[in-house]
Amino acid sequence: QVQLVESGGGLVQPGGSLRLSCAASGSIFKSLRMAWYRQVPGKERDLVATITQGGSTDYADAMKGRFTISKDNAKNTVYLQMNSLQPEDTAVYYCNARPALQGYWGQGTQVTVSS
Repeated sequence: QVQLVESGGGLVQPGGSLRLSCAASGSIFKSLRMAWYRQVPGKERDLVATITQGGSTDYADAMKGRFTISKDNAKNTVYLQMNSLQPEDTAVYYCNARPALQGYWGQGTQVTVSS
C-alpha cells in the first residue's frame, strides 16, 4: 500500500526558511524517483523538485538556488529545504513519485509566506 505523509509546513515571514518532510512507503521510495509538488487554489499542481533513486536532483527554475531536495533512505523520507521564501511560494506542498502516482496524493502541508 502506498502512503505519503507530508509535514513541516507553516507560516513564515518573507526571507525565512522551512524544511518539509515526506514519509513514503518503502515500495515506492526505493523504486521510483520522488518529487515535491505544490498547488495554489484554482491552479494546477506544479513540479517543484525531483530526486532520483541515486540522489541526483533537479529543480523548477524558480526554485533553483533556494530549495534543496534530499532523502534519507534509511527512513524512507524525502525532505525539501526551502530558503529565501517569498509570498509567491505560498501553496500546499505535496510529495509523490515522478511521474506522480495518481490517486495516492497525501494531504499535503500548507506553506504560507506572509509578513
